[in-house]
Amino acid sequence: MSTITTSSPAAVRPLRGILLVLCAGMLWGTTGTAQSFSDGALSPYWVGALRLGVAALFFLAYAGSLNGLPHLGRQLAGLDWRRAVWAGACMASYNLTFFAGVKATGVAVGTALAIGSGPIWAGLLQLVGGARPRPGWWAGTLLAVGGGVLLVFGRGGDIQADPLGIALCLASGLSYALYALLNKKLVQHSAPAVATLGVFLVGALLALPAAGLWAGPLQITVSGWLVVGFLGIASTGIAYLLFSTGLRGISAATGVSLALMEPVTAFLLALAVVGERPGALAYAGLAALLAGLAIVIRAETR
Repeated sequence: MSTITTSSPAAVRPLRGILLVLCAGMLWGTTGTAQSFSDGALSPYWVGALRLGVAALFFLAYAGSLNGLPHLGRQLAGLDWRRAVWAGACMASYNLTFFAGVKATGVAVGTALAIGSGPIWAGLLQLVGGARPRPGWWAGTLLAVGGGVLLVFGRGGDIQADPLGIALCLASGLSYALYALLNKKLVQHSAPAVATLGVFLVGALLALPAAGLWAGPLQITVSGWLVVGFLGIASTGIAYLLFSTGLRGISAATGVSLALMEPVTAFLLALAVVGERPGALAYAGLAALLAGLAIVIRAETR
């Protein structure tokens, strides 16, 4: 007679965290397709800042609905605000430097550098902090990053080697990695909804004035508000809630690597919705990226 065994909590938690972060990456991957429905009148800087503001309102409504506003106030009072402010600053920096870098280097180079450098930064930062990612994580991450670069360049687009733009994109990847490491600490001691609320409030308060300074007064149409609403609630609010919850069960470095599910989703949506027809290089990149993610998942669950 065969026996039925149940997974231990230690085995279940990483799998749950992995699934949640992969789902977050899929939601992040809808950003480009959603923006294609905009009339293009809204500055990219305002897109990045407004989606942080809408996401902060989403977290406020969600966290307040769980236990009521008085209890939420007590939870926010107990939040590690020093770490939350730094995480919020990193989130604002990530959004603004990403859009500025992409504007200077083009979509292909900017996306490859910003998204591809994030996992590498995360691994290096964990090494500095005394945590050594497994060799399997490094192998899978480097393969996934290489595949992601091929995927992005295989889809075409302008290639511009602007030094300042390259620096901004690398800064964007660093900002995202720092956010993930700080957020990992926050969600270990606070509810993910409360932690993300605090972080995104800070991020929005920093990003909105910066967008006004860089892009001038806000000029937005009805279609622009619809796109920003979707980006703020789905591609940012729900996605980062899933990401923050998932970080409770996996390492921050693995979380940043699994976020490479974003270009996979963007690629599939471009095929199905936009009608894009990429070359063989993009499909080779897709295969390498998925293989790399599988290796990262294997390393995290062992």
